[in-house]
Amino acid sequence: QVQFVESGGGLVQAGGSLRLSCVISGRTLGVSVIGWYRQVPGQQREMVATVTKGGSPSYADSVKGRFAITRDNAKNTVYLQMNSLKPEDTAVYYCSALRLGVRYWGQGTQVTVSS
Repeated sequence: QVQFVESGGGLVQAGGSLRLSCVISGRTLGVSVIGWYRQVPGQQREMVATVTKGGSPSYADSVKGRFAITRDNAKNTVYLQMNSLKPEDTAVYYCSALRLGVRYWGQGTQVTVSS
């Protein structure tokens, strides 16, 4: 019902930057909060950043001041600018959308930060 195309992941050295993009399609009417989550093998998936339809962002404490989430409603796209990356940011990053009380997930994109 809601499809995602995620891009921008990859390998970067510590201190570097990456920009993740997520294009949402399908039943986008009713989508409210969009966000990025991440997961390391053997650990729970955690919220990284979310943004409301009005553009209000929320961030995990671990990324505040380093990451910035933005949203283009006209393009149904959400971006995550990641600066000052650390090895502990290494994870699979998932785009997610909340639509009418149901959360949908993208397939994930790998981000690896080398020390």
